[in-house]
Amino acid sequence: MTVAALDVSTFAFTEAAPAKVNLYLHVTGRRADGYHLLDSLVVFAGAGDVLHYQPGPTPLQLEITGRFGRALDSSAAGADNLVLKAARALQELCGTQAHVQGGRLVLEKKLPVASGIGGGSADAAAALRLLDRAWNVQASRADLLKVAETLGADVPVCLLSQTTRMEGIGENLTPAPHLPECGMVLVNCGQAVSTPEVFRRREGDFLPRATMPDGWSSLADVVTFLKQQGNSLEEPACVVCPPVGHVLADIAGQDGCVLARMSGSGATCFGIFATPQAARQAADRLEDAHPAWWVWGGGLV
Repeated sequence: MTVAALDVSTFAFTEAAPAKVNLYLHVTGRRADGYHLLDSLVVFAGAGDVLHYQPGPTPLQLEITGRFGRALDSSAAGADNLVLKAARALQELCGTQAHVQGGRLVLEKKLPVASGIGGGSADAAAALRLLDRAWNVQASRADLLKVAETLGADVPVCLLSQTTRMEGIGENLTPAPHLPECGMVLVNCGQAVSTPEVFRRREGDFLPRATMPDGWSSLADVVTFLKQQGNSLEEPACVVCPPVGHVLADIAGQDGCVLARMSGSGATCFGIFATPQAARQAADRLEDAHPAWWVWGGGLV
């Protein structure tokens, strides 16, 4: 069931599902089974969905609320939802029902759907973290990552929710250099983008794996590095969803923006600023100019 609003102040457990942002995204190859190989530097923004859980005697059920929950039909909270799939996968990991409880999960859907910033993957990862804690499973990080791999390419990195280099089809994760303090603006034009369609539209050679330094001494160094990289899916996404190009131009035109780029397969775009305050100010200006857009500004996780 999808609900418009729900009081979750008394729920026993809460877990954030931060937005995933690909600072660069190189398509480096393609496997024989058709899956594309990627190389990406992933960070997590302060924006995100929120998952709540109240244990109870009834079978586990999911309800969806929030700005973007209203746009989902009733089937979105059904058995195929990634949050419930994550719960079932964790149950299987337990190997016993001793830890497992029923009750209510409520997902506050604050992020746009099909927008290139994690979304459902971040929600599934949040479910694994939350229920591991609530059910006292105490699974190892390695075991949770194995479960996450079965749920989707972005779920493992979303499980970590920290600055990470992601490679392969999402399963190869390595620590990335710490980013200096900065701000970020996220903007979505409101048009969902099909990831398979964007990949189909991609043309040209595969891009090489980036040579990442051991660290950065300043934000300027980070931006210099990022400008040498790109997003292999940005150009085809602009074909599939032309407003992406307008969003990028508007972000780049904001005072203090040092880099504007699309995240993932779109349509959400981001801008990097020197401070979270500068990002929030830019977000306010963009929201005033484009009230129909989803806009967020702030710092990174």
